Amino acid sequence: MKVDRLVSIIMVLLDKDRVGAQELADMFEVSLRTIYRDIEAIGMAGIPVCSTSGVGGGFEIMPGYKVDRKVFSTTDLSAILMGLSSLSGMIRGDELVGALAKVNSFIPPDRAKEIALKANQIHIDLSPWMGNKTIQSALKMIRTALQESKLLSFVYADRYGNTTTRTAEPYQLVLKGSRWYVHGYCYRRNDYRLFRISRMSGLQISEERFIPRAYHEPQLDFSDTLEMMHKPIKIRIHASAKERVLDYCRSEHVSPDGDDHYLVDLPFIENDYYYNILLSFGDACECLEPMHIRMEMKRRVHAIAALYESSD
Repeated sequence: MKVDRLVSIIMVLLDKDRVGAQELADMFEVSLRTIYRDIEAIGMAGIPVCSTSGVGGGFEIMPGYKVDRKVFSTTDLSAILMGLSSLSGMIRGDELVGALAKVNSFIPPDRAKEIALKANQIHIDLSPWMGNKTIQSALKMIRTALQESKLLSFVYADRYGNTTTRTAEPYQLVLKGSRWYVHGYCYRRNDYRLFRISRMSGLQISEERFIPRAYHEPQLDFSDTLEMMHKPIKIRIHASAKERVLDYCRSEHVSPDGDDHYLVDLPFIENDYYYNILLSFGDACECLEPMHIRMEMKRRVHAIAALYESSD
């Protein structure tokens, strides 16, 4: 995590006279380009970092400079503590505990109460209410593989339930929405892939290490593409489903229809994912138009009913 790394780099620079860029990159297991970006961010925060080129060169904090605890504002420290605390609940590790301790050391005693109050104004809990409890152990294994540059092997199930055996070089853990993914280079596909951790089984860390290749970050924002693909459909929902519907559309798309129902212009793409959203509302949702989507919903409902009838 960047904030954790920035704080740790500051501590290293305070502790040593001079540190080479490659030494920092190896220490934090990131690229040289990332280290240079981090040093620039530290400088923008008001900490004077000098660089020396050539043999024996590297980065150092200007001689005689001491980090003023006031360099971080109340808002800065509150935001850092909030982020670290939310992650430490899901990804436990000595480095996160250490980072929290380091950040707390920057808090002047006379501002501790104010900062604690602000940091607790928003509580982020990434752990699920229920569901797959093996995610945390998988995260721990993947982080170990990331830190040690070791291959991961696992069985992966796609969205249709088809399974394949995979071996991948892990490069990044990704939290997107409420789901965890690992982004890595897949040997089966000979390309980078984003694997949803809940679809992985039989996860194992190989003793074999890999040499990191040129890394390409995953594309995570498809909002513009999806917006172009969306076509609104009209549905009628019961009031009990309104809160859930607002997860998929804006409030201006919802209008009252009598005392207990609402009409909704819902962004929709004709695929299983969106049909399953409609089905998840059960009898609290009726698709009104267009007709071909209404008829497809009717077919799917009948197929479900037939499954239960045949079982009986």
